[in-house]
Amino acid sequence: MLISELAERTGVSARALRHYEDRRLLVPVRNSNGYRNYSESDVVRVAQIRTMISAGLGASTIQQYLDCARTDDHGTTLEMCPRLRAEVDSLAVRLDASQAELRDTQRRLSGLTPGP
Repeated sequence: MLISELAERTGVSARALRHYEDRRLLVPVRNSNGYRNYSESDVVRVAQIRTMISAGLGASTIQQYLDCARTDDHGTTLEMCPRLRAEVDSLAVRLDASQAELRDTQRRLSGLTPGP
C-alpha cells in the first residue's frame, strides 16, 4: 500500500510516517518508481510505535526495543528484557519527579491567592 493508504488506515499523517522512516522505526520497500510500498505488518508496526510514543518512550528507545512489542486483541505490550525494564523504570522515576515538581508549583501558586 502507498503512504496515503497507510496514513488513512492508521490515522497517522504521511508526514509522521516519513518521520518514523527517518528515525528507522518504519522501513518501507521502495518501488522501482521510488514510491514507498507498505505491507499489512506496517499497520501493526505503526500502532506499536504510536503506543510506545504515547507511553512516553522516545524514538531512540523505541528503535532499540520495537522488536519487543507484541500486539494482540488486548493491545500492545512490551516483552521485558532487563535493559528495557531499566529504561521503563527510569522513565517512571522521571515522571514521578515531574509530578512532584508540578504539585509543588501548584501549591506555591495557590499560596499567592487569598483563601476563601
